[in-house]
Amino acid sequence: MATQRILVSNAKGGCGKTTIATNIASYYASIGKVVRLFDYDSQGSSIHWNNRRSEQYAEISVVDAARRSGNHMTRSWQMRVPPETDLVVIDTAAGIDGTELAAMLQENDLLIIPVLPSPMDIQATAYFIKDVLLLGKARKKQIRIAVVANRVRKNTLMYHALERFLFTLKLPFVTSFRDTQFYIKAIEQGIGILDIKTSKNRIDHEQWAPLIRWMEIRAANKEAQIRPLFGQQVS
Repeated sequence: MATQRILVSNAKGGCGKTTIATNIASYYASIGKVVRLFDYDSQGSSIHWNNRRSEQYAEISVVDAARRSGNHMTRSWQMRVPPETDLVVIDTAAGIDGTELAAMLQENDLLIIPVLPSPMDIQATAYFIKDVLLLGKARKKQIRIAVVANRVRKNTLMYHALERFLFTLKLPFVTSFRDTQFYIKAIEQGIGILDIKTSKNRIDHEQWAPLIRWMEIRAANKEAQIRPLFGQQVS
């Protein structure tokens, strides 16, 4: 089976792309997949996360894709995806535009767009999604796109505004991730939130389940089930 590629992207910085990318990489590594994570962020957050990962967890190969090396041969080798790779996760840089994203996307890729519950983030994401839907591969449905809400808090007006916005999109709104210190704890240890197994973070495992199901649906004509985080109707 061909290597699966998952891109986590949004032009708006600070929306949690690295958190989601590293959690995806950690999950698939934990179930025995050979994972290669490309970090296009100049801050190297995914690289720093992986450097904190202990040997007791499955190895993840992380590539500093933002670095501009003068040694083209070494750079070319570094960017190569070994044939034994099962999954490539791409953590794109903030400020990415449609042209750059189009150059990255390949047929049958998955694109995950995280968005935060704030007016600025909603507006920026709306423009980004508009640009994405103009891409040829997106129009021809050669790639699968989903949106996830990140760092949301229960029963806030801003979350409900975000939820209304996401339901207006012609894209699957797959799941929402709560705002919790467990994500910070996972980042500090170089692991994913699914590697933390306590009764206190059971809800986090439940929130990740719809995204995992969506990522594992290969047929382009199937859509992930849309599930509001708190199960409340939004007028």
